[in-house]
Formats: sequence, C-alpha cells, structure tokens
Amino acid sequence: MMTRRRALLLALAALPASPALALFHGPSGAVFTDGGLAIRGTDPVAYFTEGRPVAGDRGITYDWMGATWAFASEANRDRFAANPEAYAPQYGGFCAWAVAAKGSRATTQPENWAIVDGRLFLNYDDRVQATWNADRPGFIAAADRRWPELRDE
Repeated sequence: MMTRRRALLLALAALPASPALALFHGPSGAVFTDGGLAIRGTDPVAYFTEGRPVAGDRGITYDWMGATWAFASEANRDRFAANPEAYAPQYGGFCAWAVAAKGSRATTQPENWAIVDGRLFLNYDDRVQATWNADRPGFIAAADRRWPELRDE
C-alpha cells in the first residue's frame, strides 16, 4: 500500500517541465520564474504589508538576481529595491518543503505561503504546505542546510 507521503513524492517527481517555467541564475543563486516573472507575478512586498498575495502590475517591475519582480505599487517596488533580501521568498521562490524534504527544487503557487521569523516561504500546493506546516522549524532548518548546494546546481 502506498503512503500519502510516497504518493506526494511521486506526484512531484512526475511533474512535466513547462517551457514557460524557468530557472534563472543570478549573482547569488537561482530564482524560480514563470513567464519571466518571479512568484508568478505576485508582489513580494504585499505578503508583508497586506498579509496576502497581491498580483503585481507588469508595468511596475524591478530586475534582481536575473528575474523580473512585479509590484502592485511603486512604493512596494521601491521598498523591495532598497532591500530585496528582506522581501524575496526563501530558496529562490522554490518550494520550501521540496528543498527540505527532497533536496530538490519544485514550483510554487503564490497562495501557498507563510512568513516565519520575518522570512517569506512558498510551497507547491495546499497538501505540501500542510505537511510543511506540521514541522516548520524542522523543515526550515533542513532547507537552510540544503539550499546552498541546490542554489548553485
């Protein structure tokens, strides 16, 4: 009998590659993008200021780490530009659980997020996020250890 965890791992491994999804290497590592936009075009600052994902405006962008970041307002863009590391999602916007549990990169959805100790984390989907939420400190510690290797692959 297949466990839920094994089924989830198999499902993640079987995800097809999409030509619109890309991995850009910036000066400090890798950033997940969709159609050239980080966080699928979601404003990273809004997670902190509005407590929810907010669609960015393709006319208000900032290029950082080889990716284009979209913002809902010029004020949010300026905040990000002043300190991108404070607002950018951890692990280049890849799934925090996949980095921790599998030592691999997986896509994310802007709706699957959490801010923990002032850091933004994204996950693949609701089920993966529920698993990650069950042991956030453990998964964060594991991902923090694994990310340097994955970042530079």
